[in-house]
Amino acid sequence: MLRWTIIFLIVAIVAAVFGFGGIAGAAAGIAKILFFVFLVLFVISLISRMTRR
Repeated sequence: MLRWTIIFLIVAIVAAVFGFGGIAGAAAGIAKILFFVFLVLFVISLISRMTRR
């Protein structure tokens, strides 16, 4: 999931450099959502691992 976040971030940066503001904004929004989903899943996995031990 973190890989997809980085890919969308790179797409957003490249689109912004070439002047495609709509595409850059959409890609940055998707990257932001994926990053927060990744963080939530990471925290849940840490908590579940701590409760198992």
